[in-house]
Amino acid sequence: MQMLMSRFIGFTKVWLLLLILGLSGCGSVDIHDYSASEPKLDLQQFFNGELQASGMVEDYSGQVVRRFNVRMTGSWQGNQGVLQEWFEYDDGELAERTWQITKLADGRYQGRAEDILGVAEGQAEGFALRWRYDMLLKLDSGKYQVHFDDWMYQTAPDTIINRSEIRKWGLTLGEVTLVIRRLEDK
Repeated sequence: MQMLMSRFIGFTKVWLLLLILGLSGCGSVDIHDYSASEPKLDLQQFFNGELQASGMVEDYSGQVVRRFNVRMTGSWQGNQGVLQEWFEYDDGELAERTWQITKLADGRYQGRAEDILGVAEGQAEGFALRWRYDMLLKLDSGKYQVHFDDWMYQTAPDTIINRSEIRKWGLTLGEVTLVIRRLEDK
């Protein structure tokens, strides 16, 4: 009887896990949910000039494992943009990234950067932008390919809040939260 009960409990745990995993995909947000929202996010306007950001990285449990500041400079020529980013982490590490961004039709964007694998794909609707890409993440233990799912929300004319989910093999490894502010034009 004890063996039967053990198997039943094991079977129940597996089914509960599958149910939870199945339901977790049911509540996802669609970018089109924001199409009527204001202010309309205009990447060419927002990411043109000097910007400053501050953020943090959380692990899968929600514990903050890293904090950082970013200085950014953006410029556009027609539908082609360049966004340069200079990161300074709380442990003293410095990093740089330069995005080459192309505005396409219907609020869509594409982006490329040195550590981005393939092409980043974005869609803007209302005050939001969803930006998805695969990145080669460099850690002390090596390099890892991970997937980023960024959601940017323009909460004021000079402010965007960026929330990113970092995933590998369908599992959430962590999240990044970043507040980006446009600096006054000089």
